[in-house]
Amino acid sequence: MRHTDYLSPESEDDKWEKIMRVMLRFTIPVEKGNQAYKDGSLGKTMETIMKNLKPEAAYFAPMDGKRAGMLFFDVAEPSQIIEAVEPLFSGLNAAVELVPVMNGDDLRKGLAKATS
Repeated sequence: MRHTDYLSPESEDDKWEKIMRVMLRFTIPVEKGNQAYKDGSLGKTMETIMKNLKPEAAYFAPMDGKRAGMLFFDVAEPSQIIEAVEPLFSGLNAAVELVPVMNGDDLRKGLAKATS
């Protein structure tokens, strides 16, 4: 689902649920990253995160001299943020940013609404 998709309510008493696409950007301090690489926890932590979040896209690269990555995934409720960031904080001492994002179709739709 994309953040522009909606789950229809089962009854009029149910609320509409909105899905939001977000980008999770993280950087891992060099020493903690080296330690996690050597002890095997870096790979295990990243596999767990990928399995839990099921990102639409994931990119990994060195940024500012540190191990880093960007994951793009959907969030249905705010409590999922903890699931996304806590393994990075507690397991890898990572700096984390979480930002709502759009794709090209979302941008076109938003611009059309803004100009109408």
